[in-house]
This record gives sequence, C-alpha cells and structure tokens, in this order.
Amino acid sequence: MENVSRRAGYTVRTGKKKVYQRTQPAGAAGAAVEKPPKPQTNPALKSALKDILDLLVKIAVFALTAFAMSTFLFGVFKYQEPSMDPSIKDGDLVFFFRYNRGGYLPREAIVLDFEGKRQVRRVVANAGDIVDITEEGLIVNGAQQQEIGITQVTERYVEGVEFPLTVPEGHVFVLGDAREGAADSRIYGCVKISDTYGKVMAIFRRRSI
Repeated sequence: MENVSRRAGYTVRTGKKKVYQRTQPAGAAGAAVEKPPKPQTNPALKSALKDILDLLVKIAVFALTAFAMSTFLFGVFKYQEPSMDPSIKDGDLVFFFRYNRGGYLPREAIVLDFEGKRQVRRVVANAGDIVDITEEGLIVNGAQQQEIGITQVTERYVEGVEFPLTVPEGHVFVLGDAREGAADSRIYGCVKISDTYGKVMAIFRRRSI
C-alpha cells in the first residue's frame, strides 16, 4: 500500500521506496511566462542617425566626383614664372581643361612641361602654318601678326630654332606673352599636342592687402 504525504513543495510517496516528486505551486499551471519588454528606439535619435548617414554618403560622392574631375577633366597648379605677364602672373593659380584631342586654336593659352617645369604658353600657329620672325616681328603664313596684349618685341634667339619653319602635323607653335627672355618654341621648337596638359580655362590671382 502506498502512503502519500506533502513536504515543502514535494509529494512523498512511500512504499517499498520513497519517491520525491516536485509539485507545481497553485495557480502556476498554464501560466504564461512574461518576456521583458523590448527596448524602444527614440524616433528623434533614429532620424538624426539617418540624416548623418545621408550626409556622409553625399560627402563621399562629392569627394569622389571632385577627385575624378581633377584627375581626368580638370587640373590646377601654381604658376611660378614671369613669361606670361601680364595675362598670367607669377603666383597665380591656373585652372585648365585636360581634353585636348581636338587640338588648339590660335591665341589659346595651354599648359605644357619644359625641362621638368610646368609652364603656360600661347598658341600662335597650328599644323601646316609657316612661322617666321623678322625685324617686323611675328609672321605667320606671310602676314604680320597684330597681337592684342603683347607689348614686347618678338625676336629670334641666337641659339634657337631656324626660321622660317612649318609646323608639323599634330604640333603647335607657342610663345610666351612676355617675349623678352621667355623659354618657348623659339628655343625648343614646335610642341606635340599629345605632350600638352590642356587649355587654360581660368586663373585665380591673390591680391595683397
């Protein structure tokens, strides 16, 4: 015969051996276990984080666009010589457009390198033009050139190229605006268009206070 007794939440069944069985407190049967409430995100904080993320994305896109434009389309450098005075002065920032596949027009200022130094020179003749420098000044295709803004006399250099010359295909003949002492095509000859950096678009000049 089995005897049943209860002790401190246990049911004790006695017979040949005692068996202890955990009893469930009254009212606990079928009771749902309540989960702690989920933390709620502050709507204002969430909106602020979204705005910051959008701003960072815009800044990244702008930076990449500016980098691509400065690398492939436009360039800028500080001009550091007097050979283009007065149109471009020593210390001016020069902005130029890199696309040059179509060549250049006369009077356009272009960017190139000479002896490892970047310089700006003005195109005065294109492929097929015959260039000469005489006592009358610059002669292109037999016509004396009336150059606006050029105040100095255009002269040959003793150790320069031979004149008259014909500009080869794919080349330009360039001169500095300050003709006296400028290193230009009178010294190094016609310039390959493929070796140039592009056309000057604008300059930024710092003013002394």
